[in-house]
Amino acid sequence: MNQQELADYKKAGEIAIKVVAYAKEIIKANTSLLEIAQKIHKKIEDLNAIAAFPVNLSIDDVAAHYHPVTGDETKATGLLKVDIGVHVNGFVADTAFSIDLTPDNKYKELIQSSEKALENSLRLLEKNPDSTLNEIGKIIQETIEDNGFSPVVNLSGHGLEQYEIHAEPSIPNYANEDNQTFKSGAYAIEPFATTGQGKIYEGPSSNIFAIISEKNTRNPSARKILEYVIKKYKTLPFSLREIQEKFGAMSRLAIKQMVQEGILHDFPQLIEKSHKPVSQTEHTFIKEKNKIIITTRQQ
Repeated sequence: MNQQELADYKKAGEIAIKVVAYAKEIIKANTSLLEIAQKIHKKIEDLNAIAAFPVNLSIDDVAAHYHPVTGDETKATGLLKVDIGVHVNGFVADTAFSIDLTPDNKYKELIQSSEKALENSLRLLEKNPDSTLNEIGKIIQETIEDNGFSPVVNLSGHGLEQYEIHAEPSIPNYANEDNQTFKSGAYAIEPFATTGQGKIYEGPSSNIFAIISEKNTRNPSARKILEYVIKKYKTLPFSLREIQEKFGAMSRLAIKQMVQEGILHDFPQLIEKSHKPVSQTEHTFIKEKNKIIITTRQQ
């Protein structure tokens, strides 16, 4: 990683911190998810960055990958996960927090378990940057289980590359016997905790898409959408909502056609198998030589 890339990662992190603070200010119980998504998207662009992916606004047993569309009347309720991505020149800051919107704060301890798991794993890395994936997964698992909950074992943290959100390696949320260490680069640690089985399945569309092939399409509307997405996002995910707002009512059909043609990937919602609530916490860090730089943590 050269100095310009490092600077871009850090800048993305600084902006992400500001966006998280803003999100926490505007999110209240029964606020429209559509309004939240639009405001967060605008805030990122007002700060001279671009969303690395559409903000995920996932409620209760939906662990991740929900984004509202035009006309969506879903309100912020229950246990809301807010997963925010920011990029500067393709270099990404990926961060998430959970917020309890119940009147009696019944998810407080569940949220704290994923927060503690993240903090403990980062402390381990700060103490020993050559910690293994197994050691990271083990401390996440033990922290969550010691608090009486279960880690979600088939969701993981991940590497980050330029214009790529989910790069190798997968960073486990449980002890997996993988003794691989972190090379120099950028990564996101992402503990999920639940009162349920600790496994997710793929549900309906999240309304989030990404280009997987730039092959031609005969649909003129689809071509215009494709040109816009390639120019703005390259291979990073984008939302149906943004496309609807820019290109109008025919967008949904054009997107559907491009999914069928193998041009776009349609990200599914990730739902806890026993339909129990899930909390999520996430930070991005950079390993540089023998030190760890956490780009999305407020100092």
